[in-house]
Amino acid sequence: MIPPVVQAVLHGAAAGEEALPRFTLGAVVTQWELVSWATLAILLTTALYLWGVQWMHRRGDRWPLGRTAAFLAAMVAAAMATVSGLGTYDDTLLSVHMAQHMILSMLVPLAMALGAPITLALRTLPRRPRGWLLVALHSRVAKTLSFPPLAFTLFVITPWALYFSGWYGATLRSDYLHEMTHLHMVLVGCIFFWPLMGIDPLPGRIGYPFRLLLTVLTLPFHAFMGVTIMAQDTLIGGTWYPALHEGPMGAWLPSPAADQHLAGGILWSSGDAIGLLFFATLFVQWVRSSLAEAKREDRRLDLLEAREARAARATAGAAPTDETGR
Repeated sequence: MIPPVVQAVLHGAAAGEEALPRFTLGAVVTQWELVSWATLAILLTTALYLWGVQWMHRRGDRWPLGRTAAFLAAMVAAAMATVSGLGTYDDTLLSVHMAQHMILSMLVPLAMALGAPITLALRTLPRRPRGWLLVALHSRVAKTLSFPPLAFTLFVITPWALYFSGWYGATLRSDYLHEMTHLHMVLVGCIFFWPLMGIDPLPGRIGYPFRLLLTVLTLPFHAFMGVTIMAQDTLIGGTWYPALHEGPMGAWLPSPAADQHLAGGILWSSGDAIGLLFFATLFVQWVRSSLAEAKREDRRLDLLEAREARAARATAGAAPTDETGR
């Protein structure tokens, strides 16, 4: 049985509305849907960040160009995932939705973390809003959500709950739930990755060995889930994707089973690739932190040696003379 929402789509196409053309890489950059809540959120977030950077420069403070570039890259990635052709086709092809999912849950949070938006906010907000932000960062809720085992569990469970329950099918039939799921993916990614990146002053930050361990643990999770999706016979989304074959797009749509197999491969390969990239980033940070700590320790030992030498010279200069005055 064709779902009512899909029936409405097919009826509209039959009535003369233009159906989506064949999905290609070109469609990603030509089939944009700019009028959306996602566009508004991305533009507002970008404007606030750039305002903070400009305020820092006007005040005479330096804000690293690399952080600005990383944050802007996160906003571009979010736009590509939600309002470009990926967003247009995300309820037409499961493989496109999977690519969107990986961008929103991993790439966007990682790039945002490199941009250090909370640090920027603490340096630029007026006193009262800055106090509110500090209260939020030190709240019990923030400490609980950023507790590493809990953050890891949320990050791992979310895709399993999305694709192996009625959640995903509901997002196909509700634009509101669809948008909220995108937001949920970004937030869960931020809760997991931001403390691991360790740039912003967030609760839940841990030592580098444990950060690397948690990162490594995500790799088999992506591989196992990707293989599971590729191997299962039950279609994710139920009758939604088969029903689309009965409309005008049926001439170019791949079979739902083949598309689902591709989606599992995207989850497996991109999850491992991004995870390994993050692992390499953490390792480089660890090495730099160790080198900086070694330099600080060398300076501390040099200062201690200089103080001991001065104390020795002062003691020698104050030594008492004998009875002949020598």
